Amino acid sequence: MKRLLASSALLAALAAPAFAQATDTYTPDPNAKEGGSIVITYKDDVATLDPAIGYDWQNWSMIKSLFDGLMDYVPGTTDLRPGLAESYEISEDGLTYTFKLRPGVTFHNGREMTAEDVVYSLSRVTDPATQSPGAGFFGMIEGFDAQMAGEAESLSGVTAVDPQTVQIKLSRPDATFLHVMALNFASIVPQEAVEAAGDDFGRQPVGTGSFKLAEWTLGQRLVFEKNSDYWREGVPYLDQITFEVGQEPVVALLRLQNGEVDVPGDGIPPAKFQEVMADPAQAERVVQGGQLHTGYVTMNVTQPPFDNVDVRRAVNMAINKDRITQIINGRAVPANQPLPPSMPGYAENHEGYAYDPEGAKELLAQAGFADGFETELYVMNTDPNPRIAQAIQQDLAAVGITASIQSLAQANVIEAGGAGTAPMIWSGGMAWIADFPDPANFYYPILGCAGAVEGGWNWSKYCNEELDAKATEADSMSDPAMADQRLALWSEIYTKVMEDAAWAPVFHEERYTMRSPRMGGDDALYVDPVSIPVNYDYVYVTE
Repeated sequence: MKRLLASSALLAALAAPAFAQATDTYTPDPNAKEGGSIVITYKDDVATLDPAIGYDWQNWSMIKSLFDGLMDYVPGTTDLRPGLAESYEISEDGLTYTFKLRPGVTFHNGREMTAEDVVYSLSRVTDPATQSPGAGFFGMIEGFDAQMAGEAESLSGVTAVDPQTVQIKLSRPDATFLHVMALNFASIVPQEAVEAAGDDFGRQPVGTGSFKLAEWTLGQRLVFEKNSDYWREGVPYLDQITFEVGQEPVVALLRLQNGEVDVPGDGIPPAKFQEVMADPAQAERVVQGGQLHTGYVTMNVTQPPFDNVDVRRAVNMAINKDRITQIINGRAVPANQPLPPSMPGYAENHEGYAYDPEGAKELLAQAGFADGFETELYVMNTDPNPRIAQAIQQDLAAVGITASIQSLAQANVIEAGGAGTAPMIWSGGMAWIADFPDPANFYYPILGCAGAVEGGWNWSKYCNEELDAKATEADSMSDPAMADQRLALWSEIYTKVMEDAAWAPVFHEERYTMRSPRMGGDDALYVDPVSIPVNYDYVYVTE
């Protein structure tokens, strides 16, 4: 078993903008073999494969294998490398990026990709009609506000200079822009395929990725087949991937032990964790990876009683985080703020809300709820999340809050959170893992105003315009010499978020998974920090 965690030095470096050209430092695995197929299991079906929409555990790495963006990451790392753009230039003021596209890249439908596809794709994700949960990531692009307000049909800052050149102008310098261009949301799609499929594009995806969708039997399986015309030479290694859905994690583990499954997509079931680790033969197949992760309870600040900050603070004080961490066999550390400890900008001296049931009762009484109140706590129905929700339910009951648990499939919880109909949500199974190692990534989609929209991932619907302005100020510090000042401002922002108690952060979890004996490739690919949970493009079978 190997433990894979990006170093603090690397994370700190990535938190500062880099004006030097990102290069591809990946060295191909000399032992890699081409061909073969593998089986991956998941408990829940996949909601969508539309890169503008998909944002959950199952579909993130699937989408990465179907689509590409202008930028990418070196496999198994958070190091940027060029994607569909073979090179780029940045103006001295940090406001204009000019990307040269790779020639000869084709979509799965056979048409060659051009600069116009980039213009269309980025404007599509920021079109309010698309209801993309990732729209807020693109707020630095010129014309974003006008498009979001319905005053423009596209991003004025994105233009096709010629068929192989795209120019993107920013309204402000932004230290995270190249990372944003590597997100799934920035994937390039063909307009004709999107328009032909309409609302079904998420089930009829067409991209430039290393795999293409061959079959999707709802509730049973998805089958990806190798894109033989893929533009990156030598990958993917696999001919086919079958994703079997509707598989309970415990059953998936048994099937892996029997040689029927290659990777359990939901990881090692918590109830079986100690058993697996005690068996040397099984423990040898375990891969452990550090995660930039936070599990939290959201409270919808637009609904009574959670529109009262004292109620939200009381919830923070009511939850026994140490006890909840033990439910997952200590595979996490208690959280006192949204950012995980290894994230740049983490406030070392911030103590958060101590476990204090009596103090919570006093705050509830002060808020006018001395007798408590009733509410609902939504949770994904995959173990251990219902058990964690029950522990939170017990903690809340101890201070007078009666929370009925709504245990649902992941897609249903996500839908309720985006629609703002869930008073409280335990984020487990959907909890935040950074898209890239920068404190901005923990803010805009899940705490910023841009994410507090219909379909967004800011399930607390928390919108503090003053903090949004500070976040913009922080990310405008694009000079590497201002990196420390920028991180200090982000720490200040998250401290204020905790004062407002938009969340109750609970723990920071690490990732444990397994792979069958026939699976090849570096362990880092199975806990890839970007292609969560597995980088399918670079793993292979050895037999």
